[in-house]
Amino acid sequence: MAAGCESSASPFDFAPLTPDRWKDLEALFGARGACGGCWCMAWRLAPKVFGSGKGESNRRAFKSVVKKGPPPGVLAYAGGEPVGWCAVAPRSAYPRLANSRVLAPVDDKPAWSVSCLFVIKAHRRKGLSAKLLGAAAALAESHGAGVLEGYPVDTRGKDQPAPFVWTGLPSAFLKAGFEEVARRSDTRPIMRKRIATKA
Repeated sequence: MAAGCESSASPFDFAPLTPDRWKDLEALFGARGACGGCWCMAWRLAPKVFGSGKGESNRRAFKSVVKKGPPPGVLAYAGGEPVGWCAVAPRSAYPRLANSRVLAPVDDKPAWSVSCLFVIKAHRRKGLSAKLLGAAAALAESHGAGVLEGYPVDTRGKDQPAPFVWTGLPSAFLKAGFEEVARRSDTRPIMRKRIATKA
């Protein structure tokens, strides 16, 4: 069974992004790499390196991450087609977090982090983000994680274009069992879920 796989009653299935599923991610992200040539490298690279690598360079870099392992996230499928993505990895895999004043660590617990949620337009507003977070928690736990963090954008009830809320919305995290543990900015809470007793 894939990590976080739903029951047969669910329209979605989930699986870790392993090298054999790379083509599924490419199909999901399309030529733009999900958004502006990001290819889920925004938090893995220094800003200048990331910016200059938008597009093909970032695609190759993320493909190397996938090839090296462990799986850097989970894919969601509907009818066998990829429809969503949630990036999850140890917080240490995201160097840009280390330099963030707003998203600095809240304590010394070794946390894993959700860095991105991406759902194709046809499947938004169907609760898929919360389900992806559940699958991400299962993947993180399978690799020994005890705490999972997320950094959603609090839009204060105002609609925002999807590219502006690529770290998710608080409502999805709450639905997936997370709770707010810190807020150093009006719009950027830090939310956590305990996923193993050792945490």
